[in-house]
Amino acid sequence: MCGIHAVISPSSCSLPEISPELHQNLVNRGPDYFGQVTRESSDGRWKLRFTSTVLALRGDRVTKQPLHDDSGSGGGNVLCWNGEGWRFMAEVIGEHENDGEVIYRGLKEARSVEEVMGIWRGVEGPFAFVFYCEALQRVFWGRDRLGRRSLMVRRLEGGGVVLGSIGDGEGKWEEVEADGVYSLELGDVVARRHDWVEEGESFVSSIGVFNKALPSPEGETPLTSASPSVRALKDQLVESLKLRVLNIPNPPSSGTGKTRVAVLFSGGLDCTVLARLCHDILEPHQEIDLLNVGFENPRVGARLKKEANGKEVDLYEACPDRITGRKSFAELKNVCPGRVFRFVAVNVPYSKLQAHRQQIISLIHPHNTVMDLSIACALYFAARGQGSVRSESPDPDSEPSPVSYTSPARVLLSGLGADELFGGYSRHAAAFQQDGYTGLVKELLRDVSRLAERNLGRDDRVMAHWGKEVRFPFLDERLVKWAIATPAWEKCDFEREEEKSGVEAAKRVLRLLAMELGMEGVAKEKKRAIQFGSRTAKMESGRDKGTTLLS
Repeated sequence: MCGIHAVISPSSCSLPEISPELHQNLVNRGPDYFGQVTRESSDGRWKLRFTSTVLALRGDRVTKQPLHDDSGSGGGNVLCWNGEGWRFMAEVIGEHENDGEVIYRGLKEARSVEEVMGIWRGVEGPFAFVFYCEALQRVFWGRDRLGRRSLMVRRLEGGGVVLGSIGDGEGKWEEVEADGVYSLELGDVVARRHDWVEEGESFVSSIGVFNKALPSPEGETPLTSASPSVRALKDQLVESLKLRVLNIPNPPSSGTGKTRVAVLFSGGLDCTVLARLCHDILEPHQEIDLLNVGFENPRVGARLKKEANGKEVDLYEACPDRITGRKSFAELKNVCPGRVFRFVAVNVPYSKLQAHRQQIISLIHPHNTVMDLSIACALYFAARGQGSVRSESPDPDSEPSPVSYTSPARVLLSGLGADELFGGYSRHAAAFQQDGYTGLVKELLRDVSRLAERNLGRDDRVMAHWGKEVRFPFLDERLVKWAIATPAWEKCDFEREEEKSGVEAAKRVLRLLAMELGMEGVAKEKKRAIQFGSRTAKMESGRDKGTTLLS
């Protein structure tokens, strides 16, 4: 995870300074290094300044950014890179190599727009970037096909643009679309978009072809734990996780390295399957933190206290995600003996939420609805990883006491994407009830087509604020390509009742995998939105709608 800030301005205008607040926000994203490089166009009419901050998570050393070479009349090429290139030109990047350096070596050789695009099309993984190609006198920028990293843009008065991982409170910022790579030739007014896929390829989310097949009139084989798609999903997830949890370096400053990975943990199906598979992949001494967030919701608290008739109520332990989380944590410990799973209870008093509210609103900009804030609050405090763990007492009859704890893990895992790929939302069941598999296929296609339009840029800005990098194993390009090529009935078998397979139809392929992994309770867990499970929604009033704009 890194911070990016770039300014392209006419020489007749002064380059806008980075404010102290923006400087700090960039450093928060990348605490291991801060660097700046300036350039001037070959005709002297344009000035450029590139700023990068680094969170060192790839290679065997801190790689200074921006990456640049000091050659040429204007100073040479510059790359600001914020991402994880897991593969480049179909080859896995070695554990001792830095992905940004590997990609930059290819970019330096490019002498045309198509050659530059050939490099970016060869990158697999989440990323955002700004690249100045001196030979072409052109600045390129973009986000990966699924928009998993933040990048925003705003226009400057008098011409020019500013690009950044986060905004600075000035001007009108917009999210850079994840529909291709953009480029601006110095001197032009309008940026040009370059598609991710070659002309004529009808790929969904620029990744693969969606399988629109319908079952035969005789019906298809029921989806069971022995079905090929269950084994294939496990293989895909394991390969995705290996890239994301192995070979994570220790922080440059300190750290024992015993806890390098944490899971954003509601106790639900998606995140618990990830935690369970991490047990199979990581070395036995590696500990795994499970970050479970709960909020003091005054509106819900008042109701619970009234129902308790004066008895003391622990509002955090009463949160739906806390209850589910504790239950799934117990199941993990039972299924994975010898592994240290640490359940981190992140309790957020209402006063603390209010103290951080403006900071969160600033980070999610230009998003500005009640729902944006509700979701962002949960992710913001969960990523912070500051809470308590229960220390075991030598006395078996006494209750474990909470001990303050802050997770040192700089890599966070999220289960996002599973619902869209495998039919986990209630609208998928509704579509099947209304129009059978024809309706279900249409709804699944609509969802995966909008993956790049998800609010991942917003979420990235909120969680990276703590010097953490969130990784999405379900959104690995190869897993997504496999999932959308798999027929609907091999993912969510709404045609058959729960009694026949033991688990409900929504995300049945993932539920059956959980059963195979020994997680029967998790396999039967119901879907719950994060803002309701952690109780960040409707804090003061039950009347606000999610689409209401923040005041």
